[in-house]
Amino acid sequence: MTTRTLSIGALAIAALASGASIAQTKPAEGAKPAMEKCYGVSMAGKNDCAAGPGTTCAGSSKMDYQGNAWKFVPAGTCTTIKTPKGMGSLAPTKA
Repeated sequence: MTTRTLSIGALAIAALASGASIAQTKPAEGAKPAMEKCYGVSMAGKNDCAAGPGTTCAGSSKMDYQGNAWKFVPAGTCTTIKTPKGMGSLAPTKA
């Protein structure tokens, strides 16, 4: 084998290996991304659940950014969401 043939073969193997590693880091097609509960980021009536005493569940928050009402957000983004009342929280806050 010549040096050129070996080089082309090595490049082809490297390209296949990098393509396989990229494919493994992407979620499967149709798979949903990981989500987490984020308190204090939903608008009135737009929460996913847990809006405190006297409410039933989803869509029952009474005010914007209610601290004890949560909304599902992509995992890892909650505490970076800025609202007029502060940042999102992974635990309920004072309403």
